[in-house]
Amino acid sequence: MKLILKLLAGMAVGLALGLWAPDGPLALLMTFKALFGQFIGFMIPLIIVFYIMSGIAALESNSGKMLGWTVGLAYCSTILSGLAAFAVASGVLPSLIAQGVHATDKPAAIKALFTLEIKPLFDVMTALMLAFVFGLGIAVTRALRLKEVVDQGKDIVELVLAKVLIPLLPAYIACVFAEMAADGSVFSTLKTFGVVLVLAIAMHWIWLTLLYTVTGLASGRNPWSLIRNMLPAYLTALGTMSSAATIPVALRSAKQMKVSGPVADFVMPLCATIHLCGSTITLVTCATAVMLMTAGLDVPSWDVMFPFILLLGVTMVAAPGAPGGAVMSALGILASMLHFPEASLALMIALYLAQDSFGTACNVTGDGVIALWLDRIMGRSAEEVEAKPASQQA
Repeated sequence: MKLILKLLAGMAVGLALGLWAPDGPLALLMTFKALFGQFIGFMIPLIIVFYIMSGIAALESNSGKMLGWTVGLAYCSTILSGLAAFAVASGVLPSLIAQGVHATDKPAAIKALFTLEIKPLFDVMTALMLAFVFGLGIAVTRALRLKEVVDQGKDIVELVLAKVLIPLLPAYIACVFAEMAADGSVFSTLKTFGVVLVLAIAMHWIWLTLLYTVTGLASGRNPWSLIRNMLPAYLTALGTMSSAATIPVALRSAKQMKVSGPVADFVMPLCATIHLCGSTITLVTCATAVMLMTAGLDVPSWDVMFPFILLLGVTMVAAPGAPGGAVMSALGILASMLHFPEASLALMIALYLAQDSFGTACNVTGDGVIALWLDRIMGRSAEEVEAKPASQQA
């Protein structure tokens, strides 16, 4: 919640500076914006490599039927949520937001004092392929030393995210809004923000209602009772903005839904990393909005968004369980597949972080559905679990 307040403060400060500050301070802001944007671009492939590689490599410790079903269900849920989000967003947003209000080819009103070109070590698709090859290789060969190196690399990248990127994002967003205020596009952008955020949060609850209704009908249980049991996890995630920090509450909520202990203990921590239906809904909705409002980008269409959503589902494995992790992991494919320029990536960051707690809460609540289905697939019905004492649920 503190990050959201800082983000809003950054928007307000940037708006004020863009409207009333002289050219000198604005030039300093544009210099910081240019340097920080280069640093983000440098970090994107490293985030993808170390997080996806570490995530895939870690799966070997939990191999078996349960792992396969969990990963499959989580991926299907993530992909379906993204497809549903685009179907709604592409039908609703064109009539609600002004198209092309944020021009990418318009020269900046205020130029940076200087710029530095910080080239990434490799491009996004190379990073993805490297992560898949080595992640799967570590999982198959059980190369423990290499896995230790990857995990340590992940720790370093996560430290950079937690100590540098995330704390400085409000200042970066302030610079972006100052630039938009200076060129006159900020008020149309703010209007779009409100529409997109309301739509994304509404779709979170529509998706959760659909998931629990289908699950309840399939298992002969009351969907509203299931949702009520997961509400403590939803509210906890809303406050912490972290799936990882919510795991203890999510575990207790899953067991209150009478998910067997071994299944809950396996599914809930794993899904905190690999099942991000709420984040996917938000990213697809925000990406659709940014494409509509940015001159120079393609109008969203199924032939563009379908492969993007398929790859987004895989990329979400890279999202760390920290505020802003999902959008930082997705920046690479937003730039490579949807051709987002730096200004559009900054808008995506601002839009996503403004609702990050709601997306995380949707992710965690959706994990309960994966646990219910896996419990059913593994042959542990709710009635069997309820009838057995806890000491026998192994």
